[in-house]
Amino acid sequence: MKYFVAVAGNIGAGKTSLTAALAQRWGWDALFEPVGENPYLADFYRDMQRWGFHSQIFFLSRRLNDYRGLRERSRSVIQDRSVYEDAEIFAYNLYRQGHMSARDWHAYFDLYQAVASLLPPPSLVVYVRASAGTLLRRIRERGRDIERDIRPEYLEQLNELYEDWIKRFTVCRAVTLDADVLDFAHNESHMAQAAEMIRSALPAENS
Repeated sequence: MKYFVAVAGNIGAGKTSLTAALAQRWGWDALFEPVGENPYLADFYRDMQRWGFHSQIFFLSRRLNDYRGLRERSRSVIQDRSVYEDAEIFAYNLYRQGHMSARDWHAYFDLYQAVASLLPPPSLVVYVRASAGTLLRRIRERGRDIERDIRPEYLEQLNELYEDWIKRFTVCRAVTLDADVLDFAHNESHMAQAAEMIRSALPAENS
């Protein structure tokens, strides 16, 4: 059976480490968030109001391209961040904080809703939950220049939206991992525990 798993979570939660480790462990294809390819991202962190809409459109287009190729892949796929988060958390937070105009937000969200209704749902969403303190520590550890000015208040705002989102998420089954406890990048036993939790949550072969 071919699976499609989307790994969701805030900046610095450990999504990329988890995605890479599971893909290697299970022999799956991995789709990573195109952070380094986003030509707007550095500008976005400096001026969210000016570049927020542009950055979100880029991520949405790349995510949709990833979905388009799912059926052509022979192996199961695990994706670092889902299309749902791009719109319902990050873009919405920009709008809520006044960094995206009502006009841009409604245009973006209408596009997202129209396209999302046509996408195949994941087999499973893995929500990686982490406190703002854990997120900030891991962001600093990985040392990306474009992320050095991220404030804890911004991470906390996103965490609030993530918690609201996962409570009402019904597109497919979801499983939550506590990244304050599980360190996927540095602890193999934690990685093995996470892998077992995810594997047991996947649909059965005959479902």
